[in-house]
Amino acid sequence: MFPADKSEPTKLIQSVQRALRIMELVGRHADGVSAPRIAFECGLNRATAYNLLRTLVYERYLRRDEEGRYSLGLEVSDRYSELTRAMAGPSTCGDYMRRMSGETGYSTFVARFVEGRPAVTDVIEGNKSPHVEELIVGFDDGAHATALGKALLATLQPMDRARFLRAAGMRKFTGHTLTEPDAFEYDLAVYGESGVYAEIGQFKDGVACAGVVVREDGNPSDRIVFAVAMPLEHMSRSWSILTEQLRVAAAELQPLLH
Repeated sequence: MFPADKSEPTKLIQSVQRALRIMELVGRHADGVSAPRIAFECGLNRATAYNLLRTLVYERYLRRDEEGRYSLGLEVSDRYSELTRAMAGPSTCGDYMRRMSGETGYSTFVARFVEGRPAVTDVIEGNKSPHVEELIVGFDDGAHATALGKALLATLQPMDRARFLRAAGMRKFTGHTLTEPDAFEYDLAVYGESGVYAEIGQFKDGVACAGVVVREDGNPSDRIVFAVAMPLEHMSRSWSILTEQLRVAAAELQPLLH
């Protein structure tokens, strides 16, 4: 754990500090506390104290009873519930995907081998990612052109991978799609060094996607990958951050996937 930085920043907002001191004081009095006492213990004049108390009651962070005593309000309970959920972390893969899509704005995907073919099994759309109509649950085409497909195919032995590509074909989706097995093998080798597989405009013009293997052991049907999609121009400027996010995602998703 990093040591806390106790140095005081510049340009602090005093009214916020005063409101927080009031919250801390009220929180120590389970039976409530009067406005005059709050003003005295917080070192505030009564007019300032009443203005802050009125605001905190309106925002539901404090409540005032019939005797004029103040106690913590329901909003404090709501914030505490949110904090405990955040600290506990997501409980399902869907929760994790929604959280990551919400934080990054990028669409997130999970894929597995279904009847021997890489297939999308879960999708959460992000507001910064272009909508790709084909990438929906059940999509099992173009494995050579998607990051999901590349990551899953990378878990196969070279002979099994070559057999799959011969049977499935290497359709050209865009001018950047890899359509030769040797070029595809080289692509996997390059991305395999980092463990994060990418396609840059190979499946759909203007869209990039990066994926990581979450589970590699066992039968192919047990293997799982996780990926994000984004506008093409976002890939180059955020690649280092994205690769780290995906590695963290692989570790955090592992216990959530069955």
